[in-house]
Amino acid sequence: ALHNSSSYCFDLAFFCLIYLAPCIHFGSVRSRNSPYMWRLISRRHVPLVHRPSVLVQPLVRFNVSTLRSFSSGAARSTFTQEEIKNRSANSNLVRLVSAYQKYGHLAADIDPLGRTPRVRMAELDPAQYGLDPSSSSSVSLQGILNAGKTSSATVADVIKQLDTMYCNKVGAQISHIEDEAEIKWLAQRLEALPRDGLSKEDRVNTFNLITRSEAFDHFMQKRFTAVKRYGLEGNESMMPALDAIFKSSSAHGTEEVVLGMPHRGRLNLLVGMLNYRARDLLWKVKGNSELPSGILGIGDVLSHIGQSTDLPLGGKKDLHVTLLQNPSHLEAVDPVVLGKTRAKQETHRESHQDRHDGSLCVMLHGDAAMTGQGVVTETLALSRLPGFTTGGTIHLIVNNQIGFTTTPVNGRSTKYSGDVGKLISAPIIHVNSDSPEDVVKVCRLAADYRHQFKKDIIIDLIGYRRHGHNEVDEPAFTQPGMYTNIRAKQTIATVYGKALEAEGVIPAGEKERVAQAEHARLDEEMKHTLSAETYKYPPVDQLQGKWADMRQVPLVPSSPDTGLQAEALKEIGLASVKYPESVDVHQRLQRTHCQARRERLDKGTGLDWATAEALAVGSLLKENFNVRISGQDVGRGTFSQRHYELHSANNEKPYLPFNNMGAAGRLEMVNSNLSEFAVLGFEYGYSLEDPRNLVIWEAQFGDFANGAQIIIDQFLCSGEAKWLRQSGMVMLLPHGYDGAGPEHSSSRIERFLQLCDGPDLSCSSTTLPTHFNNTGLTPSTGNMNPNMYVINPSTPANYYHALRRQMHRNFRKPLVVISPKLILRHPTAVSSLAEMAPGTSFQPVIGDAVADQNPAQITRVVFCSGKIYYDLFEERKKAGEAGSNTALIRLEELSPFPYDLVQKEMHKYTNASRFDWVQEEQHNAGAWFYVEPRINYLLQSSSHKINYIGRPPLAACAIGVGSWHKKEVELLTKSFFKA
Repeated sequence: ALHNSSSYCFDLAFFCLIYLAPCIHFGSVRSRNSPYMWRLISRRHVPLVHRPSVLVQPLVRFNVSTLRSFSSGAARSTFTQEEIKNRSANSNLVRLVSAYQKYGHLAADIDPLGRTPRVRMAELDPAQYGLDPSSSSSVSLQGILNAGKTSSATVADVIKQLDTMYCNKVGAQISHIEDEAEIKWLAQRLEALPRDGLSKEDRVNTFNLITRSEAFDHFMQKRFTAVKRYGLEGNESMMPALDAIFKSSSAHGTEEVVLGMPHRGRLNLLVGMLNYRARDLLWKVKGNSELPSGILGIGDVLSHIGQSTDLPLGGKKDLHVTLLQNPSHLEAVDPVVLGKTRAKQETHRESHQDRHDGSLCVMLHGDAAMTGQGVVTETLALSRLPGFTTGGTIHLIVNNQIGFTTTPVNGRSTKYSGDVGKLISAPIIHVNSDSPEDVVKVCRLAADYRHQFKKDIIIDLIGYRRHGHNEVDEPAFTQPGMYTNIRAKQTIATVYGKALEAEGVIPAGEKERVAQAEHARLDEEMKHTLSAETYKYPPVDQLQGKWADMRQVPLVPSSPDTGLQAEALKEIGLASVKYPESVDVHQRLQRTHCQARRERLDKGTGLDWATAEALAVGSLLKENFNVRISGQDVGRGTFSQRHYELHSANNEKPYLPFNNMGAAGRLEMVNSNLSEFAVLGFEYGYSLEDPRNLVIWEAQFGDFANGAQIIIDQFLCSGEAKWLRQSGMVMLLPHGYDGAGPEHSSSRIERFLQLCDGPDLSCSSTTLPTHFNNTGLTPSTGNMNPNMYVINPSTPANYYHALRRQMHRNFRKPLVVISPKLILRHPTAVSSLAEMAPGTSFQPVIGDAVADQNPAQITRVVFCSGKIYYDLFEERKKAGEAGSNTALIRLEELSPFPYDLVQKEMHKYTNASRFDWVQEEQHNAGAWFYVEPRINYLLQSSSHKINYIGRPPLAACAIGVGSWHKKEVELLTKSFFKA
């Protein structure tokens, strides 16, 4: 069977070519070693007798890396001719060094608790390669090992050096990396680490950072025993780790760092390095608000606090560090940090040769969350995508070797928590937290690597957690052995302090002096928190810098004039389909998209949804706003309606007409990967940076947004209330019951409305909430400081105005657009340039022009929203005289609910005795639950109540049988005049 397998013969030939031929050619397989070589080959490849495909496995890395190198034009040797010659002459030693690079981490002393077995693989045995440690002969190390000034050594000396380099307090995983140049660079730096000494100044600084962090935790434990502070004890080396990253990055020209981290050690970092005043933290610990009076907000808990500060680190500029606020949903902040970093880098386009050099993303992770939370993998998957890359993120895993009470054996399927980094070929470097100097050196290496290769790198800082998940827990309930070990250990500060004292780097008793000074400082800060009279709030970190022109409470009408002259709109519309002759656009697109749009613009009527959006986007670009649209297939549009990117048939390269019309703003179209959680989080983070960026995320179908529910719940709808951070993020959620089935019909309008905090007059008689009364604002103007806006526009013009309104107000709020599917091309769902002219604006409510011709005959008022209006309009037309007594009122803006405008429509029809709400969604979904109490509130002076017409309750969003759907639609529309 084997002889008849052509694939096996090819595999065998390839194996001999790659593995044996070089050895024979360079004479490294001598006669005395031939039996050894065959035993090695036989032992390592026994499975291929039974599974020939296994033979190819050792070649996979070669094939992938080589092919990628060839495709990128980077295929070249990373060694000089002399190094190649020496490596060939000493190929067995090369194999030993390679084995250490691959397996040395398994034998490394990286666990400060000593609970992880140190395994020396057979591959680390020199006898495997025919090398004799007892030999006194020296071997040239050129091109094989970075031993500093030592150019040759005996096998025994080489092994000693390899153990120091790869099996000591640092363990590295680099063999999975596809780029040989990266592997060589990393190997040389790792092999030099033992020789890289820290200066006395650096060692003292490292000691001080660790000792002050420990002192802070002791102070908090003494003064606030019952407070859950999630201290850093057991992993204080996080402090010098970040200090090293900041300083090294600043030396490389980085001006800004965006930092995301969970709760562990957050307070230590805020007070110990990021200039957060201890008095402000202590004031908060005592149960007081971090927000002064007059600021609208609900605040957040201690472990979610953020900070922005400038750190003078000796570079050309101070390093600006932003620690983003985060929820308790572990790792959810990761894509947000990435998005904000990308937005910052866009501002460095002109000031840096490589825009990635200006801003750096740093993420801290917990060991259990790193592998347990899928958003980590989603975020890593963005790292090298053109529309999302930030030129590499430095990941620091603050590894406590436990997740709450779950040990690694139950918490992950990989050996290390950082192994998820192999997904993107990121180097993974493990370092023992009990060795703070090695921690500093590894973090410097990481900053240099990121600067050199513009790729992610993972540092696994392996320590422990001296207390439970929080300081109130008793961890010995579930890990008695582990905590017996921990409680017997001296702290990092104590061990390191003794070592420095023994070397004369610091004087005796220095640890106690530093700790006492920190306690005295914190005691002094505590005095400022004794009462409201002694405590003075710092300036509010809100709406500063680029956001200085924004306001928390809106001071302009909710719907400002967003119209433009017809000629200006025509010019923009024509520019959207203008392209050079060199771009060979698909013939059908030329006819149905480009030419059709030109004809509509020429007439000034019949403008469809996509044209209205293009006019809004193009006009904002002309006004020096930037627009970024992201999501799956957004360049073309899920329904082939947008086409902001025109692809040439001869090279498939996208051409963006809007970026070639001379506008001051910039359009960025990003066809994302198949992620909702990470991509929406990224776009939210991007929107936080600059109010002049219109950031739009479009779901392929509206219900796909539920994959990003954590971002919606914890950031989008509540970020301003908790953290005073405004976002003008726009979500486009295609929605409509058209027979697509349970998954592609509904955007779950009800969920977004449930998240809205706009005034609900139905729950508090006629009294407005206190903060509205204090500001003198009323619902009639829409100036209510809601947390977000939810609209379901039914006309292209209203959608146009909604996008322009988003940028022409002096505040930013998230906007959820229940966007259409069927009416994208509906013959009556069109608008004219006149509806977008000066003096026009977004209409939260659209009345019935037909009914208004004779309001006295109207006895029935029907409210609806979105696509179903067109069905009802047609049904009324068919009904003839029977429908002439019915007015159709469209709610275009569902939240904040436009009380005054709805009431205005009601007052037109004094003879109305019936009020209905009609929706295509089922009874337990859609806007019904939201509008019912609000419309009934407006009807309370009469004896009327709003009635429901729509589908019955359903477990899913829609039924999945096509014939049933058609019958359902027929029954719904026909029952409209029978209900």
